[in-house]
Amino acid sequence: MKNINRVLWGVVLVAVGVLFGLKAMNIIDFDIFFDGWWTLFIIIPSFISLITQRDKTGSIIGLVVGVVLFLASRDIISFAMLWKLLIPAVIVIIGLCLIFKDAFNKRAKDAVKRINAEGYPLKQGTAVFAGQKVNFAGNDFYGAELTAVFGGLECDLRGAVIDRDTVINVSAIFGGIDIYVPENVNIEICTTPIFGGTANKTQRARMENTPTVFINGLCIFGGVDIK
Repeated sequence: MKNINRVLWGVVLVAVGVLFGLKAMNIIDFDIFFDGWWTLFIIIPSFISLITQRDKTGSIIGLVVGVVLFLASRDIISFAMLWKLLIPAVIVIIGLCLIFKDAFNKRAKDAVKRINAEGYPLKQGTAVFAGQKVNFAGNDFYGAELTAVFGGLECDLRGAVIDRDTVINVSAIFGGIDIYVPENVNIEICTTPIFGGTANKTQRARMENTPTVFINGLCIFGGVDIK
């Protein structure tokens, strides 16, 4: 995904450079600051993220917002109508993403269902309008339910015993969750972001014959960081 992201941005920059070069040689002529030019700073990153990122919800919303703002800037639709339609459109997109979220990253979703069906005891961690730290050092870890609502939760798994695939169900609603993982596990993210997101900051290559920790759940105006 990182290579695709780099290539796409490279293509965009090459295209922009060529256009400016052709304009400088008077081969073509165009107005750089056309009506709605600023919406490209929303449309292009959202389009690239839609292709390269597994979490599609935020990219779809950004793309729709950018296109609608572009149309309004070109007087194709009125700004008055824009504000009437924008919120309903965002709500519809969020609903569709929730309905069809299993279509994205199906392998991870299937693994989460299988692990949840095995019925192993899940650890618990909750932070509501507060902060909490949970540490599972020395414990056999089969999975966890982590919730942060208007609060912050820190989960430390670096000393936990993880010898099989596990799932961590997260709910970050106007809050943040930090998960510290050991070096001997793979990370697979299959969360649904709504004006939020999940970031894997471990920056490690996938390892063979190694347990995988699946991060599953929902981020609404909140975030989950894997460290």
